Amino acid sequence: MKDTNQQFQQIISQCREVFLRKNQDYGTSWAIFRLPSITDQIYIKAHRIRTLEEKKANKVGESAEESYLAIINYCIIALIQFERFKLNQELPADEAQLADMYDKKVQLAFDTLQAKNHDYGEVWRSMRVSSMTDLILVKIERIKQMEDNAGKSASSEDVDGNYIDILNYAVFSLILLNFV
Repeated sequence: MKDTNQQFQQIISQCREVFLRKNQDYGTSWAIFRLPSITDQIYIKAHRIRTLEEKKANKVGESAEESYLAIINYCIIALIQFERFKLNQELPADEAQLADMYDKKVQLAFDTLQAKNHDYGEVWRSMRVSSMTDLILVKIERIKQMEDNAGKSASSEDVDGNYIDILNYAVFSLILLNFV
């Protein structure tokens, strides 16, 4: 698990760097997104990865790895927005405070990864990347259903738990693709 922890941190470090660079360029324009719009952005990236896996051709140029990185950042944005909407908070204007919010969501995902790796072992290391993509798409469909039900879930985890799982599946995919 030591390697997984280190690999997780390496991938997140790259994602965080992109997030902060884009914040310098665009500010927090993403704050306009409502949660269903973020879910749709994640869906677009995951669907594109699946299409690349099936067609074995890429005409746009963005790699599957770049799409997984984008999924990770969209999940963190979703988690930030989820909390903001729930608590009726404004986004901080200060980049250091925004980075702190980002880091707190990453820590939540990392804690979940460690707990699940403890219980499941690292069975995901024996899985195919295409299965991870399918799991991401399943989680997105679940989120969409919950969003259509006004965020209510009768018997499963909440929306934010699904975003965390998607984030971790994207990290696992990047590890399996030898991205780090």
